Amino acid sequence: MNIGFVGVGRMGANMARRLKDRQFHITAVYDTNRAAATSLATELGCAAAQDLSEVTAASDVIFTVVTDDNAMRKIFSGSGDNLLVNALGKLFINCATISPQVHVEVEKLAQQAGAETLEGCMASSITQAREGKLYLMCGGSEETFRKAKPILKELASVVRFIGKAGEAAKVKALVNMVMNINTAGLAEGLALGAALGLDLEMLRKVFSQTGAASRVLETDGEDMQNREHSCFFSAAHAAKDSGIALELARTLGLDLPLARATKEQYDRMVAEGLGELDKSGVAELTFKDRHKHSGDRV
Repeated sequence: MNIGFVGVGRMGANMARRLKDRQFHITAVYDTNRAAATSLATELGCAAAQDLSEVTAASDVIFTVVTDDNAMRKIFSGSGDNLLVNALGKLFINCATISPQVHVEVEKLAQQAGAETLEGCMASSITQAREGKLYLMCGGSEETFRKAKPILKELASVVRFIGKAGEAAKVKALVNMVMNINTAGLAEGLALGAALGLDLEMLRKVFSQTGAASRVLETDGEDMQNREHSCFFSAAHAAKDSGIALELARTLGLDLPLARATKEQYDRMVAEGLGELDKSGVAELTFKDRHKHSGDRV
């Protein structure tokens, strides 16, 4: 089976490496960052496609891991060159965190071209992508899901079918919304503890043994304390993903003040040039003695 990748940033590149390790044939990669595509292609021994249609032509299954709604629409419906040129019989597995409606739109476009699509929404990070331990939430037809599952099981420790197109993206938006709220809340708790003169290692230990415990405490607490914000999930993506959830809420007439305040924090990071820090970098906005560009680790 020939597999192609469109979008080979932190996640896409490591997914491609994982499948290569598992003896899948990676035939072509594409990225708007030409250097990234060329470097990965050299590493994997495949083509660095200059056109999207080249990836489709060279592949039976194409994974897409792009940044946002606009990028997703462009790769599937851009004028001239796009992934649906001569796409009859192809399977597209779309892993980006985008709006549910865009997944529905792409599914319809693919069906018109005689192709299939599946959402493969990821609730994981770079390390899990490389190790084949992603948490994948899938949306689309059950038949397409069954067809894709043998490949997905090589990438993930959990592969869960959620429902029709768009449904997995709704769940992913909620996962990231709650994660972002937890991250911002943890940053405020540690910041107040520091301002009170408390030992933060002791405080994190107490948090872990009480109602303040969370997955974010495990992944981000020490990094917030030590100002280590190497990017696994960027502040810019946190802002985008919270925005997707807030838009879903708006269409239903729901007010989500915590999600709104959290998005404002991540929007502030982006505005202050900190958008490519890890989401843990929100602590730089809350600790009393920190400033947006201070310290070598920021």
